Amino acid sequence: MVIIQSEKIADIPVLHVVKEGKRQEKLPLIIFVHGFTSAKEHNLHFGYLLAEAGYRVVLPDALYHGEREQQLTNEKLQLSFWNIVVQTIHEVGQLKQALCDQNFVQEDRIGVAGTSMGGIVTFGSLATYPWIKAAVSLMGSPNYEAFFDAQIEMAKQMRLSIPLSDEQLKKERERLTTYDLSQQPEKLQGRPLMMWHGERDQVVPYHYTYEFYQQIKPLYPNDKLKFISDDEAGHKVTREAFLETVNWFIQHV
Repeated sequence: MVIIQSEKIADIPVLHVVKEGKRQEKLPLIIFVHGFTSAKEHNLHFGYLLAEAGYRVVLPDALYHGEREQQLTNEKLQLSFWNIVVQTIHEVGQLKQALCDQNFVQEDRIGVAGTSMGGIVTFGSLATYPWIKAAVSLMGSPNYEAFFDAQIEMAKQMRLSIPLSDEQLKKERERLTTYDLSQQPEKLQGRPLMMWHGERDQVVPYHYTYEFYQQIKPLYPNDKLKFISDDEAGHKVTREAFLETVNWFIQHV
């Protein structure tokens, strides 16, 4: 039987999903990050199947989401997007460390995955943490700088107020360079990576992910890289993507 515990790890609200009887054992770990305006509970189906397969799964609430919601206006939440992404990348490291300190993790078997914003966090985490063994991005973007530029351009076209000067925007963009995997693909170090993206996605552009896949293919002469393109899907994860994610971790973590 799989048990789901709502708790705090490193002071971060999470759902901790694991097989009953294995709660105190050292297990392979999967950290799964939700999307923008979503919450940890929305990805429980991933947690359940991965826990059934023998993994310890932790699903955190990102800053200003779920239990950490602060009733921000939609505009303020949108303007906080990249702060949330960067904060969540840091918290992925905090969660991993806290669980390792409790002797709950097989440290050579750790995976990270996420949907949409969570996929973006996954790419940034790969650029940050060499201890990630394998990863899955569902509808994410590895190209932080280009996506940032596209968001600013769209905001200007929609005549939205951007409470930052051009100099502040430049600094914000430069801050993201550290996490932009498209600028430093060598940080992948051949680690297993699966990407899924719907070609009709109107939220996170499909072409960023596909172009990145083409960019890194020469670095992967084996079966450790997979790109699944769905020509019917928009910004919504399909059942196929869900099952492929679970299988990817069973195969590589």
